[in-house]
Amino acid sequence: MKHTKIAAHLITVLLCIYLVGCASRMIDVRAGSGNVNLQNAGSVSACKPLGKVSVSVMAEFGLYTRSADDVEANLLQMARNSAVDSGADTVVKEEMTEYGHRTFGLYKCQR
Repeated sequence: MKHTKIAAHLITVLLCIYLVGCASRMIDVRAGSGNVNLQNAGSVSACKPLGKVSVSVMAEFGLYTRSADDVEANLLQMARNSAVDSGADTVVKEEMTEYGHRTFGLYKCQR
């Protein structure tokens, strides 16, 4: 009975790690999103602002916390996808309200 509980816990932990690891690969990469630039706020003064987008990804799953690099990469991809949808070609990182949630400014810089 004790071995069964340990095996069940081990399977649950491994499944959680697998699902969280797959989260990075589950973000849709829209056509054209690779052409969207990431800039800082000082670089977009000559650009046309098109609004903001708030994006969020799964950053924690139970006791497991995803790496900051993976979370940021997913947030950026989601912002780039939104930029494509809105006709923007540039995004700027703005506020991170909590881990896994960030706002990006959307801009049209190229004419």
